[in-house]
Amino acid sequence: MTLLAVERIKLLTTRSPWWCAIASIVLAGAFTALVVGNASTEFPASVATTQYGYQMGLAVVMVLGALSVTTEYRFNTIRTTFAAVPNRAAVLGAKATVVALLALLIGEITAFSSWGLSLLLAPEHDLALDSTADVVNVAGVGVVYAFSSMIAVAVGLLVRHSAGAISLLMIYGLAAESMVQLIPGVGDDIHKWLPFNVAYKFLTGEGESSGGMTVAGPPLSTSPLSPGWALAYFAGFALLLLSVAIVSASKRDA
Repeated sequence: MTLLAVERIKLLTTRSPWWCAIASIVLAGAFTALVVGNASTEFPASVATTQYGYQMGLAVVMVLGALSVTTEYRFNTIRTTFAAVPNRAAVLGAKATVVALLALLIGEITAFSSWGLSLLLAPEHDLALDSTADVVNVAGVGVVYAFSSMIAVAVGLLVRHSAGAISLLMIYGLAAESMVQLIPGVGDDIHKWLPFNVAYKFLTGEGESSGGMTVAGPPLSTSPLSPGWALAYFAGFALLLLSVAIVSASKRDA
């Protein structure tokens, strides 16, 4: 508990978490407003539409996760931390936990603020959370943000440089997974099992929250897993990558 408290103080006494939280909410809300504001009877808004901008917030949260680690390496404060607590695995595990909890909170605020904004912009459309799929599509965003932040922390530990870690995360998260589909023959098969594609399957399932219309939201995930197994797969990937990063950091010089 002491390590968690220390990491919480270290994280929340800097400006980056607050700016990242604001940026996540504003970016996702702005993109959602743009889409929902143009909804019509021909292309109605749905619960899935209210989360159209979730990837914008996700990118910001992953930047936050990477910076929580790389800034300590940049200013060498990580050495002081490891000198005070020689158990590096415990320190880094506490850091990842605190970042994940903050990302969870940011994700929930982002998702529900986008949904609430959509209710104001399109009150005539059916945006009620009246099914399990609808609730998961909104409330599940925070869960995806939490595990994504763990991936970002892991990348930060492995790369150690802010620019490099952030560039790698942005390129992969925003472009690389989609580009894999362009590989002749095997691209689609590989894409089915890539982590963020699988995470999106947890959020959207078979499209129930979009009313069965792909035009009412981003393209559905191609993952063959059920939403529950998709979450387990994504969580397992995040925890495995984080474990590898912690073991690596424990063996390398600070």
